Amino acid sequence: MAVSFDLFGTLVDADRPDDPASAVAAELDARGVTVPDDWAAAYREVHVDAPEGAEVPLMAHVSAALASRGVEAPSNAARRAVISAFDPDVETREGAVEAVRAASERGPVAILSNCAVPQLARKALIRSNLDRESFDAIVTSVACGWRKPDARAFETCADQLGVSVADLAHVGDDPRTDGGIEDCGGEAVFLSDVPLTAFPDWVEGRR
Repeated sequence: MAVSFDLFGTLVDADRPDDPASAVAAELDARGVTVPDDWAAAYREVHVDAPEGAEVPLMAHVSAALASRGVEAPSNAARRAVISAFDPDVETREGAVEAVRAASERGPVAILSNCAVPQLARKALIRSNLDRESFDAIVTSVACGWRKPDARAFETCADQLGVSVADLAHVGDDPRTDGGIEDCGGEAVFLSDVPLTAFPDWVEGRR
């Protein structure tokens, strides 16, 4: 059995900016980018016409929001501003280490995370108590291009683990996104039903 884990809200808790638009604006200003007066409105608007289920990288959104107000960010300023604005303190959730260990004893293990910020998932993993070597794949929406609950996110994860989606159990905290695996033949395991602290026993019961 292969297992994928959601990251944020499942394996780790990570603080996020209370006001992402302001946090990004501060980092843009620090890099010499003129922030529009109506930046809060620009940040909330949709600027990239993406297919349903696709992830829009936050730096692409920020660049497009600036361009909509006639502002051009030099070089990779938008990317660097976004990465700096989302630089979280991370706390490993109770039972996470043991849950991942139990899964890895049964088969391949992955992280499958909706995350529009490049490097954020890997940074959070490094700052956690989780062992990077415990994971056979780390799949983020910003890297694969698709957000849960889109089937293509789960299919990408299963492909990287070398299994079919039908052989994948996905552990997460949000039925709206993590539950999408059920629509493509896999199994959803919600923390509301199986807390991380109970996951090793759940895995053992599947033998």
